[in-house]
Amino acid sequence: MSKIPKPAIGLAVLAIAGLGAWYFWPKAEAEQWLGYVEAETMYVAAPVSGRLAERAVDRGSVVTAGAPLFSLDPESTDADTARLEAQVVAAQAQAADLAQARQRAPELAVSRAAEAQAQALLTKAVQDFSRIDALARKGFASRAQLDAARAARDAAAAALAQTRAQIASGELSAGRAAQIGAASANVSSADAALRGQRQRRREIAPVAPAAGVVEQTFYNPGEWVPANAPVVSVLPDAKRKLRFYVPQARIAALHPGSAVRFTCDGCGVARSVKVTWISPRSEFTPPVIYSEHARAKLVFLVEAALPANAKPLPPGLPVQVMPE
Repeated sequence: MSKIPKPAIGLAVLAIAGLGAWYFWPKAEAEQWLGYVEAETMYVAAPVSGRLAERAVDRGSVVTAGAPLFSLDPESTDADTARLEAQVVAAQAQAADLAQARQRAPELAVSRAAEAQAQALLTKAVQDFSRIDALARKGFASRAQLDAARAARDAAAAALAQTRAQIASGELSAGRAAQIGAASANVSSADAALRGQRQRRREIAPVAPAAGVVEQTFYNPGEWVPANAPVVSVLPDAKRKLRFYVPQARIAALHPGSAVRFTCDGCGVARSVKVTWISPRSEFTPPVIYSEHARAKLVFLVEAALPANAKPLPPGLPVQVMPE
């Protein structure tokens, strides 16, 4: 049997070595930027202190926009609302009273009857004066009779004018213009205070500001809640975003509105999102990004908004982002 030539053996060894080197040589990975999912938590509180009467949700509850979250004890708030409602009624009554005529309708009716009587007396006095004046011109009436008739006519005219002045005075409003203006201002002030109190009544029983998941509850029913202390925190579905880190050599190619793709464990096919914010300052890769080839390099923090969907990604989920 003929021996295999040594050159052929050498070539075979080199071929096998080359094939192994090609197979086991590290492949160039597609460019990926590492990051994670983040949510903007909304903390829901009441502007006043009080005892927590009811909490309609628990940690992990799925809520829709407008769903009730909790309610403080409304007893003192309702009492203040009733007090302010009474103040509004009192202010309105005072303003209406000042705007009414000084005399009531029956009193004005008496004055108008007196006016009719005075008008009739004046008419008679005028007629009497006319007759006596005509007689005096013919010499059948004395000067004294003429003067008496004239005086009676003038007295009747004065009586009618006095009666009409009394009617005009009775029809005037009970308050002067300044008093009526002050009463109107009191009505507006009381009404504004009542609107504010009703708004506060709504604020002690807030509702979910958006659809999402209750992340945490901080007080239980029966506990005293300080003013402006969060009782419930909500993770809105529409307020989730990606935060990832782009090397300084690649940041110039991105701008708000740029499209990128991302994947994550269990996310399925890559999804496309839009960049919304780019940090104006660089930083070293944070420790949370466990990437041996990227550490100790300058990177820029970039954010991209995630669209709201039925199954929002949980905060903290690692993602891999790729340029489109």
